[in-house]
Amino acid sequence: MKQYLDLLEYILTKGVKKEDRTGTGTTSVFGYQMRFDLSEGFPLVTTKKTHLKAIISELLWFIEGSTDERRLAEIHFGESRENIIGKKTVWTANADAQGKDLGYVNTDTIKELGHVYGAQWRSWMGTDGNSIDQLSDLINQIKTNPDSRRMILSAWNVGEIEKMALPPCHTFFQFYVANGKLSCQLYQRSADVFLGVPFNIASYALLTMMIAQVCELEVGDFVHTFGDAHIYSNHYDQVNLQLSRTPHEKPSMKINPDIKDINDFKVEDFELIDYVCDEPIKAQMAV
Repeated sequence: MKQYLDLLEYILTKGVKKEDRTGTGTTSVFGYQMRFDLSEGFPLVTTKKTHLKAIISELLWFIEGSTDERRLAEIHFGESRENIIGKKTVWTANADAQGKDLGYVNTDTIKELGHVYGAQWRSWMGTDGNSIDQLSDLINQIKTNPDSRRMILSAWNVGEIEKMALPPCHTFFQFYVANGKLSCQLYQRSADVFLGVPFNIASYALLTMMIAQVCELEVGDFVHTFGDAHIYSNHYDQVNLQLSRTPHEKPSMKINPDIKDINDFKVEDFELIDYVCDEPIKAQMAV
């Protein structure tokens, strides 16, 4: 994962100081791109331990179309919401802050976030008032018209931004088929490079692998393109610690080959193999 460490280094050396909505402050660059050949291994950061189950759970939550943080908790912890009251996910803080401020239901068992990723992926509201399942349409395009240049899924629904606890940071992605391989390019408008980007890389690499499997294709590249890529001012020590470490070999990801429908994947269908990593590095998320 040298590409990721290069991004951290680039921001520290080329970035500019900018204020942000959280009041934390950042060092930021605008415009950057990384490319990962998924046939060479799974791009999971090795210079700190990454919580893969949280990544898988969130991705399955998006695919399911849910916008309830407590449903994400059920997927992650494998228990009903009544039994996991108080247990947190990566979306709990957003539900308890922005979601609550927007007037959405926020209790021990329901924490609504508004029209965030799951709603946009699976039930985008069209101008005619009918919802559009972008993910199903995208997979159908890949299967039936793989040379299309319109294989795009957008989470940036302008008319609903104000209804979201957190407007989408990973705003849209495009697929590309060539030589029997499926590649994906993600455009991310805003990127917390220390905490968020390792999750984003792994999530969209995994999504590419899952869609390739259900479309009977091999995997190609994952291309990660950034708008505002930043390091928060309270993450500088953690970033320097991570940059002092040497990357290990990339692990591999084994996916249950029996799954042929994007809606059928479960947490237990994924197995990470040969993941060697350094100790985790804790940092506070800016909300």
